[in-house]
Amino acid sequence: MTNLLEAHDLVRTYQTRSGLLGKPTPVRAVDGVSLTVRPGETLGIVGESGSGKSTLGRMLLGIDAPQGGQVFFEGAAMPPFGTAAWRALRAKMQLVYQDPLAALDRRLTIAAQIGEPLDIHNLIPKEHRAARVAELMAAVGLRPDQAGRYPHEFSGGQRQRAVIARALASRPKLLVCDEPVSALDVSIQAQVVNMLRDLQESHDIAMVFISHDLKVVRNIADRVAVMYLGRIVEEASSDVIFLSPRHPYTKALVSSVPVPGKRLEGRVILQGEPPNPANRPTGCAFHPRCPLATDLCRTTTPALRTVEEGRTAACHMVPDIARPVAA
Repeated sequence: MTNLLEAHDLVRTYQTRSGLLGKPTPVRAVDGVSLTVRPGETLGIVGESGSGKSTLGRMLLGIDAPQGGQVFFEGAAMPPFGTAAWRALRAKMQLVYQDPLAALDRRLTIAAQIGEPLDIHNLIPKEHRAARVAELMAAVGLRPDQAGRYPHEFSGGQRQRAVIARALASRPKLLVCDEPVSALDVSIQAQVVNMLRDLQESHDIAMVFISHDLKVVRNIADRVAVMYLGRIVEEASSDVIFLSPRHPYTKALVSSVPVPGKRLEGRVILQGEPPNPANRPTGCAFHPRCPLATDLCRTTTPALRTVEEGRTAACHMVPDIARPVAA
């Protein structure tokens, strides 16, 4: 199957200062990330806060231009940000924001905001716009009588439904969901996740689902990529990742996911905090917190390689057929 989205060796660096007159310090938020997304597939991206997940999502949409590497959508290179070709591509790829209230204009009704993409991209005649907005509202579980209400008159879950309806208005082929349920109650999270899954199946939409909540990712993702300090450290199908994680960092994340009816046994507790991205450790960035770290881990950066069919990992301590554990 041809990939809908491909990213090759993406790099994004920001400059930070310590104080008003401090010396600029480069911070690599995304450091050589490559991934693919097939039509109708959901790729989950997980990791701790500050691992570069949201920056990567914006780069996949062309909102943040890569300073290295390239993104391809439907086999064509991503046009430069702000160009006419890039704006035309927005109809095919949409972003679902983490904070629905911040993503909505408080001065406009929900119906007006859901219908905005139809006008911007001139997708349907104006006389059909109201019917299309009503169809979108019904698809996400909003009532027709709510069309004239403003964002502050909705609950958090209803606002997120409106944001999703607006993202679906242009019939996109790709949705990038950046922590779409992290600000919602647990019961509402389940409703929104189930709705996203149903909409994906009915419209054959590919999704990149960014989250730090592994329970949610396990329920919705087909494949999972685990990020740590700007790099992917393990990638495999969702079932494989959660049943048999191989990278020590992935093992720690998966061990923290509670299982209903069972005690949380065998949990891996990581020591310390993630390193400062402006002062990355030498070798493997995870080695200061890794219980398996060796001298090789402290001096040599592991490459992301295939360790078994359908799984890649970046760790010296994960063996494959061609190379045993580097100990």
